[in-house]
Amino acid sequence: QVQLAESGGGLVQAGGSLRLSCEASARTVLSYAMGWFRQAPGKEREFVTAISWGGRSTYYADSVKGRFTISRDNAKNTVYLQMNSLKPEDTAVYYCVADLRTAQRMGVVRDPASELNFWGQGTQVTVSS
Repeated sequence: QVQLAESGGGLVQAGGSLRLSCEASARTVLSYAMGWFRQAPGKEREFVTAISWGGRSTYYADSVKGRFTISRDNAKNTVYLQMNSLKPEDTAVYYCVADLRTAQRMGVVRDPASELNFWGQGTQVTVSS
């Protein structure tokens, strides 16, 4: 079992930046693809970004391309999400996810909550206009 703990959320003005972190409880996460999803009030959970286990491949939703950057430090069992040029529409709870299958797959699963292996509890990001 892998436990994921997100941190770094908060309130920021539009145009600002935040960095989210997700620390995994087990070294076995090194072989997992990692990613971030988000869910705004009244909306479905949506894919944000994913990174392969080795960090060589990354994938982004069109809505965050050029603004968000995912990275991982396997020595620290941690994945990061650097969010720049934040917009009010980025306001959501952000969830860290780990999955044994490919990072590319995270962006196309139909029901991520049931199809991806492990989820964190989420961290709130609020962007004020």
